[in-house]
Amino acid sequence: MSTSLTASEITPYRGRFAPSPTGPLHAGSLVAALASFLDAKRAGGAWVLRIDDIDPPRAVAGSVGQITEALSAHGLHWDGAVRYQSQSSDAYHRALQQLAETGTLFRCRCTRSTLSDQGTCGQRCEQHAISDEEPHSLRVNFDSAQLAGFADRFQGMQPVTPEKTVTDFIVRRRDGLFAYQLAAAVDDAQPHFTHIVRGADLLDSTHRQRWLMQLLGQTSPCYGHIAVIRDIDGNKLSKQNGAPALDLARTADNLRDCLTHLCQPAPPKSARENDEILDFAIAHWTLHP
Repeated sequence: MSTSLTASEITPYRGRFAPSPTGPLHAGSLVAALASFLDAKRAGGAWVLRIDDIDPPRAVAGSVGQITEALSAHGLHWDGAVRYQSQSSDAYHRALQQLAETGTLFRCRCTRSTLSDQGTCGQRCEQHAISDEEPHSLRVNFDSAQLAGFADRFQGMQPVTPEKTVTDFIVRRRDGLFAYQLAAAVDDAQPHFTHIVRGADLLDSTHRQRWLMQLLGQTSPCYGHIAVIRDIDGNKLSKQNGAPALDLARTADNLRDCLTHLCQPAPPKSARENDEILDFAIAHWTLHP
């Protein structure tokens, strides 16, 4: 079964690929980049490259250049200038102020040893007066009963249930850095982006990000989560697991491998150049559950 974009989903389409600068792209990240690129171009929309550089301790020097080189080598050309999350600090500060006004934001002094098994606050910090001088993170309470589910374009209906959600989560870390959930919620909301296509490993985070968008009065984009590539042991292919960098000497083969993983029609053998492969893939792009 395949699903086509409806007219209401194309007004106007704006998608993105958002890698972190923690190393070169690998096969798993290329799948996410290609899927988001094809979905945007099939809809006649824009495809933006955003570098999610809000965690400087994890950044690897030279990564941005390696990422842009790999995308360009595969024919995945982004629209407009490259965006950087590090340039959005003012927006994140304003979001924290708004969250404080909702009454859902609280200071948490928990360390790893005092967190609950689910990674939530384990000391009922919300009930204690924690000074600004005391090391703490900022967390948001999550009321799953107040958030509706959503229809994922690849994975189907995603209800919000207590079993799948947490009671609270971090929006600013103890070291003062903004947390991924907050940055993604602020940057991914419409009108910044209308459609988000990314790996299914981030599906659980989507409820948290949509909750933040709801609290902030933002409009959520349409989500589509694709199956991730896994290694022989069943682990997600990632930089942390030692995934090798893409071989830029075989870009056409890389694209074909990604299309196979995405269950897309195989381009004809006569399509040897990247542009030919991509033109075929855009014309035949379909969504598979």
